[in-house]
Amino acid sequence: MPGVGRLVVLVHSLVRPGVPVRRIAPHEHDAVARLSVEAYAHDHELTDSYRASVADVATRAREHEVWVAQDRVTGDLLGTVATPRPGAHISPLGRDGELDFRLLAVAPQARRRGVGALLTRFAVELARERGLRRVVMSSGPAMTGAHRLYESLGFTRLPERETRVVDGATLLAFGLDLDRAAAPWKARTSDDDPGLP
Repeated sequence: MPGVGRLVVLVHSLVRPGVPVRRIAPHEHDAVARLSVEAYAHDHELTDSYRASVADVATRAREHEVWVAQDRVTGDLLGTVATPRPGAHISPLGRDGELDFRLLAVAPQARRRGVGALLTRFAVELARERGLRRVVMSSGPAMTGAHRLYESLGFTRLPERETRVVDGATLLAFGLDLDRAAAPWKARTSDDDPGLP
């Protein structure tokens, strides 16, 4: 620039690295089991039976679908969620026309990165892809952070379906009617990666 000198423009991307969601690989079962137990034990005391259930990723992956959110840059596994295979259910809560998901877990060191919301939206998009009308899940009464997340995404309580008791606590039920959701959700990452198979 005349009288000023050379203009140098530095460009820096403010878009955070992508976090795709994909099916778990068999060699990741143990790592996802550790992640899940750490996530659930971080805020709550787990009974031995519930800890064993949370850690049984291999059985879930064999009988249902287990998904992981992975940092594209570091390769770290950040979170996980389990869904049923098409036409099936993963919990007693699920009914015809619904997708029920279970055991959404975010690694303690990955919290506050939107991973829980990403995995929830992924389950919603999966239900849409399968032509289902509602997404449902159960949550322990002490998991208030998860309840706030679900409610912020449009889920509402289903008190008439709160009949299941685990370790002495009645589980809360939440549902999202897809035909009444404000707008179609896409399970997109920050770089528009759908994460679907």
